[in-house]
Amino acid sequence: MNLQNIPNIKNLDSNNFFVLAGPCAVEGEEMAFKIAEKLVTITDHLKIPLVFKGSFKKANRSRIDSFTGIGDEKALKILEKVSKEFNVPTVTDIHESSDAEMAAAYVDVLQIPAFLVRQTDLVVAAAKTGKTVNLKKGQFMSPESMKHAVQKVLDCNNENIMLTDRGTMFGYQDMIVDYRGIPTMQQYATTVLDITHSLQQPNQTSGVTGGRPDLIGTIAKAGIAVGADGIFIETHFDPKNAKSDGANMLHLDYFEPLMKKLVAIRQTINQF
Repeated sequence: MNLQNIPNIKNLDSNNFFVLAGPCAVEGEEMAFKIAEKLVTITDHLKIPLVFKGSFKKANRSRIDSFTGIGDEKALKILEKVSKEFNVPTVTDIHESSDAEMAAAYVDVLQIPAFLVRQTDLVVAAAKTGKTVNLKKGQFMSPESMKHAVQKVLDCNNENIMLTDRGTMFGYQDMIVDYRGIPTMQQYATTVLDITHSLQQPNQTSGVTGGRPDLIGTIAKAGIAVGADGIFIETHFDPKNAKSDGANMLHLDYFEPLMKKLVAIRQTINQF
């Protein structure tokens, strides 16, 4: 895909990777603005194209008492407000076919969660909005099998597609990144590496997903080194108290130092 098709995306002339970054879930306007302001400032300074990420609802939680959102329309309006205030494109997950048209009225990129990427009706509904569609590779799927998900979008006359690798199940409670999958999926579409979800430790007996945020830098540096087009990072100023996925999020204070390292790696890679 051509990233220029994403409205308001900036810094495309920098020859940098692009980044989808933000909190796991929209918890309120103040937190969204606080995170967005810092991300925009950092990425503009480093000339990194940014898409601000936030889920307007979380439908795929382990337990019924887990946080799912502040209200669909309320959260989507906050994402729209972030986009207008900071002149930045936004991305959010959708979980049902009926979500597609609703979310498309507020955001620029529709993301299909990894668990749901084989749901044809959902993928088709997202594609038919004409928005850019981010297809997350299922934890249970091979990189090669993602060509079929891509074809579903293409068959809807939508060429604005990106793929995201978010790790592959390794046993019952761990994930592993197979970096061979990045060049494989790049044959089908622009390819992103989801850094933070690749470090999840799912299916914990507590019903709360664990993670290894101490390895975020390791996964991110390797992803840029092997040529990922973009990276996906969930970040929060208070991960321990985040209402979703706090165990594997990057603290917002560490975002800029990490981006500086990744830009340096990208500049080196560009020489070859």
